[in-house]
Amino acid sequence: MSDDQQQPPEDYTEQPPAAPEVPDEANEQPPALEEPSALEQPPATDTQATDGQIPGAEKKVLAGILAIIFGCLGVHKFVLGYQKEGIIMIAVSVAGMALSFLCIPIFATTAMSVIGLVEGIMYLTKSDEEFVNTYIANKKPWF
Repeated sequence: MSDDQQQPPEDYTEQPPAAPEVPDEANEQPPALEEPSALEQPPATDTQATDGQIPGAEKKVLAGILAIIFGCLGVHKFVLGYQKEGIIMIAVSVAGMALSFLCIPIFATTAMSVIGLVEGIMYLTKSDEEFVNTYIANKKPWF
């Protein structure tokens, strides 16, 4: 042999080139499930809000305070979306005030004030979930 050709070391054994690895279909694991990103998550439902507060619960304190202060005028009914009931309360109160010189219709204004006071206390003492279920979802207009 010539010096140009080098001989492999004595402990070297020539092996054929390795075949590319083909994955075994039977032993292959399914890809790991990834957590859905914020864009892929389903939107919040009616019973859950994105900030942790129940939708509609933000009206509870406002409606309760308005019912206690301006209960005879029915302002709290308009806040909750009860237009017909709000108009009834305003009409009865105004009619009672207008006819107060007869002393009997003053009972109507007093009754509307008591209804407003009782409803305001009821709104403020209910839990958020109970308030939303009763007055927002089920639309219970009186008491």
